[in-house]
Amino acid sequence: MEKALIIINAEVSEEGKIISASPVTERMVIALKRGIHANSPNAIIETVSAGSFSSKNNKIAYKESNITYCPLTIQLPEYCNFPGKEIYTACKNLHRCRNWVEKNLGYKTSVGDSGLGNLWLPILVSDQGLLFAEIIGEGAIPNYYEQPIDFPSSKRQHLHKLASNLLANLSATPSVYLLQFSLHEQEIIFDRLWPFPAAPALASFRSQKADLFDHHWRCLTGKAILKSDDLKSKMTIL
Repeated sequence: MEKALIIINAEVSEEGKIISASPVTERMVIALKRGIHANSPNAIIETVSAGSFSSKNNKIAYKESNITYCPLTIQLPEYCNFPGKEIYTACKNLHRCRNWVEKNLGYKTSVGDSGLGNLWLPILVSDQGLLFAEIIGEGAIPNYYEQPIDFPSSKRQHLHKLASNLLANLSATPSVYLLQFSLHEQEIIFDRLWPFPAAPALASFRSQKADLFDHHWRCLTGKAILKSDDLKSKMTIL
């Protein structure tokens, strides 16, 4: 039987009930659970805090081969061990990631937290190849996101190539990624890469037939991706 282990940066009781978490985190957990139930109705779902992920009582249980690990946070302790850990570690190292993009792809990048990008490109990495969804933008209200947004078609191909090259360099494992960036005077400024459907992905509930959390579970478990008009055509990783 399939098992899903959702890992979050929040307090979780022994019964799996979220004790202390931001409203956005709770919405992300609900969204992912909905996607899991839609595609794997018999799957067992457990939610744990990042801090207790590798506790003594859970180490043996988490080695089971039928568990799919679903971290919804990049703030994971060094001792956490799961498939995809290297990708999370690489994405967390902003300096190294931004430096690679500058040196190898020639794009300007954000500096520290002062220039956080307000745009996100969703990328589906699966056994079927690479698929892009419509760009997400930040709304006027905090933690409110919109999809799709108007974006210059002349820049879209450059953005897709940036994403493809970066994911290839990281040897990206199946997942839904969000490439965060900004557009300053028609110039793409790379910010960071999220290795899971972060908060902006919640906007996909209003625009896509199959939301990004649904696609995330499909990517993680090797299930066929549901094509929709909102996803771009298949593009293999370069």
